[in-house]
Amino acid sequence: MEEYFGNELVKKFEEMMENNDEFYFDTEELEDIIVYYLELGDYNYADMAVSYGLKLHPNSLDIKIKKLEILLEWEEYNTAKGLINELKGSSMENTDFMVCYAKYYSNLGNPKRSIEICKQALTLGEEENFLHNFIADEYVNLGDPFNALKHYRKALKEDPTDEYALENCMVCFSDLNKSEEAIAFLNEYLDEFSYSETAWFEYGQFYFNRKNFEEAIRGYDYLLAINSNSVGVYANKAACYEALGQYQKAIETYEEMLELEYTKAFTFYKIGLCNKALKQPIIALNAFQKSLREDPQFYLAMMEQSYLYEEMGGMSEALHFAKEATQLNENNLDYQKRLAFLFIDSGKFEESIACLKKLVDAEPSRFYNWYAYSEVLMLLGEYEEAVTVLDNALKKHYRAELFYQLSNCFFNLKNQDKGTESLQKALELDPSLAKDMQKKYPFIKEEVKKVKARVKKKN
Repeated sequence: MEEYFGNELVKKFEEMMENNDEFYFDTEELEDIIVYYLELGDYNYADMAVSYGLKLHPNSLDIKIKKLEILLEWEEYNTAKGLINELKGSSMENTDFMVCYAKYYSNLGNPKRSIEICKQALTLGEEENFLHNFIADEYVNLGDPFNALKHYRKALKEDPTDEYALENCMVCFSDLNKSEEAIAFLNEYLDEFSYSETAWFEYGQFYFNRKNFEEAIRGYDYLLAINSNSVGVYANKAACYEALGQYQKAIETYEEMLELEYTKAFTFYKIGLCNKALKQPIIALNAFQKSLREDPQFYLAMMEQSYLYEEMGGMSEALHFAKEATQLNENNLDYQKRLAFLFIDSGKFEESIACLKKLVDAEPSRFYNWYAYSEVLMLLGEYEEAVTVLDNALKKHYRAELFYQLSNCFFNLKNQDKGTESLQKALELDPSLAKDMQKKYPFIKEEVKKVKARVKKKN
């Protein structure tokens, strides 16, 4: 806002537009107004300024180039192509035009042509940092990290404070699997620019990704010495301590982070996890509760409370928090499995059905989803529905367990023939399960003897 109120030209232009007046602006003033809107991302107002500028100065190449920039932002490529053809004869020595010309081909998915134009623009000796970054990005689009790295390094040479080029140098080293060259490059850079936050962050990340957590912490400590308000760095440093199993130091780091944060739910959650790892369930529970006070819908903290209550024997609380967490994250299959288990453990079979149905719908290839679903239906006496589920399950898993279950359903439904047929298939597939299945389903006990006797007689 301050920038707006400080820009008298913009105020004058907008007042003119609002009052339908016509004031005179020279080309430089209009360029300043257009650039202001372009940097703000307000392309409608930028276009109004361009149109008004061309009304006052119809032959201004600079304003026409700004028009081209807007057309590219709006992806109006046919109109842009016409304007490029109009400007080419007079603007090939204009860096801004050349950038737009290169961007046109880049946007159309022709990075090679874009690179050619950028290299031609480099001969003008302007915006070299920007152009090298542009060329490097196009090489990235071509899947050529080797040449991309060359140009990111050239961009960095033009502007050693260019964080974008520095970060992308490291990405290219990684893509090229040149870890030794990467750290040598970074150390050389840090020798010259020892107060670069970006470089120290990259240093920390480099060692973190290689699981050298002690050295990563060293990099993060340097960064925090330069800027103690770098909130995300505390989280990275704490993660290093966690990876080293130094949970108390991780907690201390997260507590430092809390002093700087506005939203603290995730940090309290991480503190809870560290205390859980230290076998301090009550303190962990307290941290998870603080997390939920910060964000009452933070389901990660809810589910962790569920686990802790289960460990401490508080099954009703465990079920309550699992239920709450799953309602907020219904597509999480691990949550659905846990909730189904807790419902079944609490004897609330009917409530578990919705979870089990979601599991077989989402993961039909997992045998035990079907097995558990049909088992619960049988416990509820829903044998006909269980038969339907088992028929679908057998299309994906032709297993003895399902035929044992199916036989139990048919026997309970007084369908002796189908029950015997299913049991016979079960015994053919895996007779070793018969003993356990008879304990689970007493109904089939006598039937197993009959089927075995019939098979023996036949043999």
